[in-house]
Amino acid sequence: MNTLINIDHAIFHFINDSIANPILNWIMPIVTNENNIAIPLLLFWLWLLFYKGKRGKIAAVLLLLTVIFTDVIAAQIIKPWIGRIRPSHAMLDNINLLVSRGGKYGFVSNHAANTMAAATIIGYFYKKWKSVVITISIIVGFSRVYVGVHYPFDVIGGWLFGYALAWAILSIWVILKIREIKRGRTWVNYT
Repeated sequence: MNTLINIDHAIFHFINDSIANPILNWIMPIVTNENNIAIPLLLFWLWLLFYKGKRGKIAAVLLLLTVIFTDVIAAQIIKPWIGRIRPSHAMLDNINLLVSRGGKYGFVSNHAANTMAAATIIGYFYKKWKSVVITISIIVGFSRVYVGVHYPFDVIGGWLFGYALAWAILSIWVILKIREIKRGRTWVNYT
């Protein structure tokens, strides 16, 4: 376990300190700030809901439910249960902190979990957007380490958790869809 922690810390210092530069110091706080992406995400969600037909409506509902579940479970259950202190709290003097310190606990990263959960849902319904939304999730996750508020394993854990929870919800959706099709109900068809 100590070896993994040492690797995690080494990668953290490489990303947070060794590759730090003025351009990324300006870009990464913008990328990591959820307030900067809230309006575009809301507009995207509304676009799905009102302009992409039945597939968009179903995708929008599952997207909303998935992100809510991911965010609540990560913040209210996993973080307190694991209790891993963020680098911004554990070693404030030794890091390049570019944003506020955040909450006390860091594992799992909500940003990473939420963006990967959203990317998984969007990628399932719209395969042509899959690489774009996964890339966005990767950039957001990287930004969390770069700005000094998460260790890399916090982010990787967040991605894995978000991906797994999204697929659990998609699996429930597929089971429901099959059941409804067998009953002759068409509300689940979006092709």
